[in-house]
Amino acid sequence: MELVLVIIAIILTLAGLAGCVLPAIPGPPLNFIGLLLLQWAWQPFSTITLVALGIITIIVLVLDYMIPVWGAKIFGATRYGIWGSIIGMLAGIFLTPIGMIMGLLLGAIIGDMLAGKKPLEALKSGAGTFLGTMAGMLVKLIVAGIMTFLAFYEIIKYGWTQFSS
Repeated sequence: MELVLVIIAIILTLAGLAGCVLPAIPGPPLNFIGLLLLQWAWQPFSTITLVALGIITIIVLVLDYMIPVWGAKIFGATRYGIWGSIIGMLAGIFLTPIGMIMGLLLGAIIGDMLAGKKPLEALKSGAGTFLGTMAGMLVKLIVAGIMTFLAFYEIIKYGWTQFSS
């Protein structure tokens, strides 16, 4: 049973990292679930650590939706620009991670131009939407990276103690 939990935790942890850049996968929540599975397997984490990481995961989940919108609003994006960035990002996923980023930027610019903005204004608000989304991804990557490190550190430490004696 322990091995199954560890394997599932590894899969969830890696999927959590991928989810930091792929919008269809919830990154940090998957990492946190992986940590909970490790906790179930052999209790490597303190309650305080798990509660703190759970709270951070919830905060990051909320910020993931708010940061791009804040960036868009600060730089003057319209509703069309925000929707264009979402549609462009989803369309770009099918190409590559670079396609996703370019789709987000182009979608925001095209959306704002459809809303009646001049090209230079649309570029500015598109850049704001882009920067907000990149900031959100960076926050998710930092949190998911920390949880991934903790998971693999505990897996390696546990394996070492199991097989070194």
